[in-house]
Formats: sequence, structure tokens, C-alpha cells
Amino acid sequence: MSEEWIADRMHQIDASGIRRVFDLAATMQDPVNLSIGQPHYDTPQPVKDALCKAVQEGRNAYSQTQGIAPLKSLLKEDLDRRYGHPDRDVFITSGTSGGLLLTLCTLINPGDEVIIFDPWFVMYRHLVTLAGGKVVPISTYPDFRIRAEDVRRAITPRTRLIIFNSPTNPTGVVATPAETQAIAELAAEKNIALLSDEIYSAFCYDAEFCSPARWNDRTIVIDGFSKSHSMTGLRLGYLHAPDYLIRQMLKLQQFTFVCAPHPVQWAGLTAWEMDLTGNRNDYRARRDLLAEHLSEHYEITGGEGAFYLFLRTPWGTGTEFVTEAIRRNLLIIPGSVFSAADTHFRLSFAADDATLLKGAAILRDLAESPPTGH
Repeated sequence: MSEEWIADRMHQIDASGIRRVFDLAATMQDPVNLSIGQPHYDTPQPVKDALCKAVQEGRNAYSQTQGIAPLKSLLKEDLDRRYGHPDRDVFITSGTSGGLLLTLCTLINPGDEVIIFDPWFVMYRHLVTLAGGKVVPISTYPDFRIRAEDVRRAITPRTRLIIFNSPTNPTGVVATPAETQAIAELAAEKNIALLSDEIYSAFCYDAEFCSPARWNDRTIVIDGFSKSHSMTGLRLGYLHAPDYLIRQMLKLQQFTFVCAPHPVQWAGLTAWEMDLTGNRNDYRARRDLLAEHLSEHYEITGGEGAFYLFLRTPWGTGTEFVTEAIRRNLLIIPGSVFSAADTHFRLSFAADDATLLKGAAILRDLAESPPTGH
């Protein structure tokens, strides 16, 4: 097969730096792994039982493109209660990644500009490229707060979409109600689409989660079961938005993903009814444990939600620091995977206490005894 057959867009998409770290982890002997971007606990047993039951009952063919009616109804009732938007509808997606792709391909014309916030979730930049758009990054350093005035300055006649993510991957920052309202109202004022990625909404530790859909009834919201219920491999997400947008996305879903995995949707009925308070409290305690053991050597910014800390390196670039960490058997992610800057690294506290304490000890040692030349 010839390289000349490869489409130009593929040369603008790099392999994920996170995937490279995972590949490296497979070659290491018992690494201390704080690189994981998913819950460390298994899918809850009731969800697994419901999935097996659905398979055994023969729910293995295609479902309706929009998803099974019982799950859609549960979600729609919750949305109506929370927002009361008369034309807001919901459909089931193949993970939140599926929802992101459908949104971008539905909204973006070649050359349209999409505002994202730096640091960003790795998928945003590449999916915008795939859809033919142009990313316009807005830096949130050093405190990772989103400022509406920065967004206003970045808007041009080609701006089509703003991607908003709270709680945020990789920083763990949770936008305040005031920050969220300001972005929601600015998007409405400028008639720009607003996409809110809320996959970590179940993990807010210090304040209640709030969505920009509270202040902007045309907000497109993506959420799902992957993180909250440790169902990352089962690919069950959902998207809610004004009905006219849903209709267009369903056309595209029909000819791409077809539907979310059918038996998993039935398992989603069980997942929806589960109480997640224990999981949230568990991760809050793990965040506090890690912060306690690192605060003398690192400035702790973020970590208010999700299960990440995004820390500035005490010496060298993020890449240099992570390279040395890997030499000392610690797996973390360089900040350059998520950012135009190479000054930070991401670590996950989705791990047991013993692993967190081992990782913290290595990180303290890295701060106190850098390699020669640093």
C-alpha cells in the first residue's frame, strides 16, 4: 500500500501521547501507574448482571438509531426536570467520543473556527481537524480559569463553536457558576454554538456541578456512563440539545455508528438508578491524600473534579520531567499532550492508596533530586 493514498487530513492528526505512555507501561515491570484516565474500580456488579441478562435475552441486534425507548425516557425526564427547555431532546451515543464526532461533523464547515481552552482534552483538537475546522486555542494558564473576556477577544466571523469542559481533563478544574454563566451568555449573544462536555459531572468534590445549559437553552451537552460507572469499554454515552440539531445528528449516526451497543443500553437502565455518592467520596479522599503528600513540593491547582491533578514541573520541561519519572518507574503524562505548553504533567488519582503513596514518594524524590543538569 502506498503512502500517497493517505488523505491529507491524517497527516494533521498525531497518535495520542497517552497511547504511547500506555504502550510503554506494557513493557515495564510493575510500574507505579498514575497515568490512567479512567476509574480504577471495576464496572459495578449490578450493571454487569444487567448486561449479561440483556445478551441472554437476545437484545443483540441493532437498536433504534436514537437508542432504546426506556433509557431515552429516563434521560428525557431528568432533562425536563432540570432545564425545562421545550424543544430539548436526547439520544444515545456510542460513548461521548461518538457524541463529539457527530456534533463536530454536523456543525463545522471547512475553515470554521472552534474555540477550545488550553489545556484541552486531547480528542478536541484532532476531531476538529477531521471535521475540517480550525482550532483557536485560548490559554487558561496559570490558574486554569476560563475568562469570558478572553473568549470575546478570540471570536471572529468564522467562529462556529466553543467547546466547554467542566470538570476538566486534564486539570480537574470545575468552572464556577459565574464563569459558566458568562460563557453561556456570550455564546448566545454572539449566536455561536456551545458544546458542553460533562462526562465528569458526577465527580465534583467541593461544589455542586452546574451546566451552561442553565443559561443557554441551545447548549449541546455530552455526557455518559463511562467515567461515573466505570463503563469506559462499554461505550455508552448520550447527547442532549435542541431537537432540530438532534435530527441532523441522528442522520449521521445512522450512517456511522448505527446505534450505541444494544445490550449495553439495557444495562444503562440499571446504571442510571445507582447511587454514586460512595465513588465520589472515595475519589475526594484520594485527591486529598495525594495533595497532602505533594503540597510541600508542588503547587496544587485544580483537582476540584474529575480525578486528575495537572502540576507544574519543578525543573525541566514536562517531557523531560516525565522521561525521568518513567526511568524511576512512575507513569505520568506530559502536559504537552494536552497543551501548546510543555511545562506541566498530568497524574491521575484513580488508583488505590498504596499506589498513590508510592507515586507521591517518587514525585517528592524527583523534586528533591533532579538528574544532573537540572
